[in-house]
Amino acid sequence: MNAESDGRQGVADSAAGPATTGDGAKAEPALGSKAPGFIKRSRALHLSWQVGVFVVGLAVVVVGIIMLPLPGPGWVVIFGGMAIWATEFVWAQLALRWTKRKVTEAAQRALDPRVRKRNLTLTVITLVICAAAAAVYLWKFGIVMPWKIDE
Repeated sequence: MNAESDGRQGVADSAAGPATTGDGAKAEPALGSKAPGFIKRSRALHLSWQVGVFVVGLAVVVVGIIMLPLPGPGWVVIFGGMAIWATEFVWAQLALRWTKRKVTEAAQRALDPRVRKRNLTLTVITLVICAAAAAVYLWKFGIVMPWKIDE
């Protein structure tokens, strides 16, 4: 399924990549399949291509989900699987665009001077509390080396 067949003509105007709008901002690239032309020409070949892309993307996403509780870059792998899906499926392209937009908004909010000052204040308070807790623990129990523990 591509952008032309599901009614999103406006976003599928340019198949050559990102264009610029009148105000100089970059428009988002066209939605739809990124499969080579010879694959798109044959319905059976294109369907098998889509199945293959879906299976590979699913395998990568499942590995990412497995990595969430285990050591490894789980979220990075999940987004990698979504990027694989986005080479072929409009729904994955829209999901990735939404995610990129939200991450960019969060990064801009984090760079706001008021937010940075609040985060720095909270970090300092947390470090002071941790240092106080460590000092109380050391004052009460002292430092005992692991090789000197009596059983």
